[in-house]
Formats: sequence, structure tokens, C-alpha cells
Amino acid sequence: MTDMDAFRSEVASWAAGGPGDTARELAALLPVRTVVLLEGRSDVAAVEALAARRGRDLAAEGVCVLSMNGATNAARHARLLGPPGLGLRLTGLCDVAERAHYARGLEAAGADPDAFFVCDADLEDELIRALGVDRVGELVVSEGEGRPLRTFLNQPAQRDRSPVVRMRRFLGTTSGRKIRYGRVLVDGLDLARVPAPLDDLLASLAPGPAAGRCAG
Repeated sequence: MTDMDAFRSEVASWAAGGPGDTARELAALLPVRTVVLLEGRSDVAAVEALAARRGRDLAAEGVCVLSMNGATNAARHARLLGPPGLGLRLTGLCDVAERAHYARGLEAAGADPDAFFVCDADLEDELIRALGVDRVGELVVSEGEGRPLRTFLNQPAQRDRSPVVRMRRFLGTTSGRKIRYGRVLVDGLDLARVPAPLDDLLASLAPGPAAGRCAG
């Protein structure tokens, strides 16, 4: 486990009601300057994959990419990690339907309520549209899941849905699949076609002061 992994683990424990002493110590020792609040681990996988492709080591830059296990936990994480708690800079990436949770949570904690980036629908939707459904299908086949994909697409319930919606639903049908494909889809991207919310988030994490903005 890396030091940043240890910090993430301690923050999760703290957010669940545990003591925050070790999280405070690790934040100072690393040191952490920015926390990226994300809804889930698939988003973490995508952000870290893009950073790696761009030659960035976010942990070494003092950036913690953190899954909150749901956007409804934004207020609690902002309170612990933002101005009332560790005093870290906060930013993030969220689904359009969860924008209000982020804005209210950051504002209540005295952080910038616009310092996050919003995906149309969700990040999987952004990545599928950037890659194209056919290319995503090729990546799924390369991961050895061509047969499960064909079986899923042939289900009567899927036939009247758009290709993008069908692919999004496939990625969410098995536990752990979205996390796996968060990395796979980003690794398959043309770096000139990175979805704007993800691209803008990474740009905002450049060392030195930088402000996020609410997309949309």
C-alpha cells in the first residue's frame, strides 16, 4: 500500500465515523494539497489512467484522487477535508444528476461551490461517445468479454435502446466491471479526444494555484 492509498483508507474510515488523527498526520507528511472528490472507484480508475498517459504522478504532486462511494457523501467529505477540516483544496467530477450534491456540499464547507466538473449523464457516457460504440465494442472483445456483450445486446429489453445507452448498461451489469473499464476506456482513447470534463479536471490539477469550474 502506498502512502496515498493509506491516506485514502484513513479518510474513508474517518468519513464513516472513525477518528481522523491518522488522516491528519498523513495529510501533513505526504503532503496533500488537493483532493479530487469522485463518486466511485470507476471514476478514480479513469482519472488515474489519464494522468498516467499524460506522464503525471498525481500522488507525487500532492493530489489525492478519492472515491466517496456516492455523491450524497460530498458534504461530509468536504467538511472533513475542506476549510473546516484539513483545509485542502477541493475539486471533483460528477454526473449531471448529482451536481446539486457537490455544489451544496462544497458551499456548506466554505469551499468553492463551482470547483468541480460535470459530465453529461456520467463519465462512462462521455467516454463511450468519445471513443464511439464500435471502438468500445472492440475494447470489450479485447478484454475477453465479446460473448457476454453479444448476449447482453441480444436481450429483448435492450433492443429499443440507443447504442450508447446499451453499452453503458453493459458496463454496469457485473460487479467490478465499471472499475475495470474506467481504465480500459481511457487507455483506448485518442488523447486529442478526451472528454472535456475529464480533460479540464486534469488540467486544473497542475501544480500551483488553479481553479476548477462547473461545466454546463
